[in-house]
Amino acid sequence: MTAPELSFADVVQPAWNVSPRVRALVTTRDGGVSEAPFGRWQNGVDLPGGLNLGMKSGDDPAAVAANRERLLKLAGVSEAAWLEQIHGAGIVRAEDVLAQAHANGTPTRADASVTDRPGTVCVVMVADCMPVLFCDEAGRAVGAAHAGWRGLAAGIVEQTAARVAELAGVEAGALHAYLGPSIGPDAFEVGADVRDAFMNGVDAVQREATANAFVEHPRNPAKYLADLPALARLRLQRLGVERIVGGDLCTVTLRERFYSYRRDRETGRMAALIWLDAQAQSIAD
Repeated sequence: MTAPELSFADVVQPAWNVSPRVRALVTTRDGGVSEAPFGRWQNGVDLPGGLNLGMKSGDDPAAVAANRERLLKLAGVSEAAWLEQIHGAGIVRAEDVLAQAHANGTPTRADASVTDRPGTVCVVMVADCMPVLFCDEAGRAVGAAHAGWRGLAAGIVEQTAARVAELAGVEAGALHAYLGPSIGPDAFEVGADVRDAFMNGVDAVQREATANAFVEHPRNPAKYLADLPALARLRLQRLGVERIVGGDLCTVTLRERFYSYRRDRETGRMAALIWLDAQAQSIAD
């Protein structure tokens, strides 16, 4: 039996008030053709129909390719700027990613992309790390960042925001930000090294709030439970970004909706996409 087509009921969309020119979505584990352990989860069973988008996840490459085609069809675009993510803070132009892929078929190694070109899709893949999407209200520029704790501590959120703001011709504080599904504060067990990476160099204004994003583990005094969305919000607020939505969907606990590497190890990948609709005008036009 042919798997049902991917629909907007299968994805998450930011609840933000921006120009309709800005299009964005985050996939779930539903709406594809992958089989266990990359399938969809229902009533405690891993069933066929998973939307795994990770080519290096161990899934059948043909299934992943079919899932990507489904996603592009839903978005109404012909291609997306897929990255080779390395848990760093490198940022590229999405159009340059596509140009490199067209020229030699190799992916660009980076963890964020930005664009002001209509129809060019910025995309990052996740399975516990946080996707952070950016746009200006008028729909002049967009960006997508892959923010695991290493990238977040290295400044990828601030740097991506700065690049989007520059392209849009606005101050960073004028941007909108969406925090996509990620490992939640009750599931993200980390060591003191992670806490130190965020506490070192933090200014006095945010020091207490940063410390509060790490709670001593109730069963292991050598560990902490880290609040990744809270840490991202603090860094955005330091830039003056106040219009922040999302950050309330946990990939680990919501097993029926999301893949989670921390939970399952062998698992699929979701994708977060943002682009400017080539058929729509910005508010400023």
